[in-house]
Amino acid sequence: MHHSAAPHSNALNRLNRLPISRFHKVTLLAVSFAYFFEFADINTFATTAPKLIHLWGVTIDQIAYVTSLSFVGMFIGSVVAGAIADRWGRKRALLLTTLWFGAFSFASVFSWDIVSLGVFRVLTSAGLAAMTVVAVIYVNEMYPAAVRGKFQAYAIVIGIVGTPATNLVASGVVPLSDWSWRLIYLWGALGVLLVLFTKRLKESPRWYESRGQYAEADEVLQEIEAAVAAEKGPLPEPLPPVQEAPATRAPLRLLLQKKYLFPTLLLTVVWVTQTIGFFGYSSWAPTLLAKEGFSVEKSVFYVALTTVGAPLGSYLASLVTDRFERKWCLAAFGTVIALCGLLYGLTFNPVLIIVFGFLVNLFERGYTALGYAYSPELFDTRSRSLGTGISYGLGRLSNAAGPLIVAAIYQSSGYRSVFYFIAGTWLVGAIVLAVFGRRTRQSRVVVQQEQHEAVGTP
Repeated sequence: MHHSAAPHSNALNRLNRLPISRFHKVTLLAVSFAYFFEFADINTFATTAPKLIHLWGVTIDQIAYVTSLSFVGMFIGSVVAGAIADRWGRKRALLLTTLWFGAFSFASVFSWDIVSLGVFRVLTSAGLAAMTVVAVIYVNEMYPAAVRGKFQAYAIVIGIVGTPATNLVASGVVPLSDWSWRLIYLWGALGVLLVLFTKRLKESPRWYESRGQYAEADEVLQEIEAAVAAEKGPLPEPLPPVQEAPATRAPLRLLLQKKYLFPTLLLTVVWVTQTIGFFGYSSWAPTLLAKEGFSVEKSVFYVALTTVGAPLGSYLASLVTDRFERKWCLAAFGTVIALCGLLYGLTFNPVLIIVFGFLVNLFERGYTALGYAYSPELFDTRSRSLGTGISYGLGRLSNAAGPLIVAAIYQSSGYRSVFYFIAGTWLVGAIVLAVFGRRTRQSRVVVQQEQHEAVGTP
């Protein structure tokens, strides 16, 4: 083949011209599988906590500490992830981070007290956040530019089913006996089965290029092209390569420049309010309901039913995300979450708990998917991974305080006050976005038009 001699492998254009084929679907399946167990694992501690209150005499404060430290773990994981993905490659980093969280979830099966379980949870959480960051980068680099966002959303829609799945498994398994709660962590550990996909996954050719390894990039591209051509027929010629300046790692002080400082601060507020607001619900709902006199079985089951809203929320976001200004979608969703959250906290009727909990989950997931799409748009290429990583990481870090605040509010002024606090957090995020958020739709439409003209599609 003539272009293998060229010093540039032209990965971006060669990937952009590919029709969606089996290769893309297998990659989507693998990433969704990793996401599924990531979303499964994020909630395992919340679903076993009510049981551990009975069994080990664990206090609300101890649950708050474990949950808090898990977020410190997530912060470290999301900061380290970028470095791992740059150093060892996207595919290897995806496998490594998934094996890491699976291994420590498996270790949690054998924990003997709240301290050992806490340590294993913090290590699991670091792996979960790292895997998320790597998966976002990987999908971003493997799919044609025109459908990238859509496939990112698909992976999350499929993956997020892990949350209700875990909650339903938990509501069946936790009550069985005094040790059966341990099986929930075994379930979370099944993510390690991602290794079964190892042979089918390709390393990102764009990562090879960023390292100057053009021959390796070309080799992977030829394998992908051969597979796609065998299925879809001859491929069109790619656009000629553009000499891209190699992406250097942006220094932290870059974000202090005025044009980067503002979006970084804005997104930090968005992710801080989203994280405290969302995990205020998902980490606490089973425990608080159990404390308010619902049985452990019932409270875990009610919460399980509400999380069925999650996949629908991501789907809802994929419908509105490119149609309207994202900042207004985010502000509207945030306001709805605050209202439904208040109603959730003020009712003790099981049907209404499930309805409002369902709506919170639905709009929250929509909000998160919109946030994932909005964040990178506020930065240019040079500052994108740094700005997104730092603001997302700070959001996770801020929630080290979230559970401690919730526990304190619950103990000083009761169940309802917790929900006033959470609703207030969501409203702050919505107001900040409405007042200060930048519109991104115009620039997006222009980019899409340029892509269409470049690719030659109508």
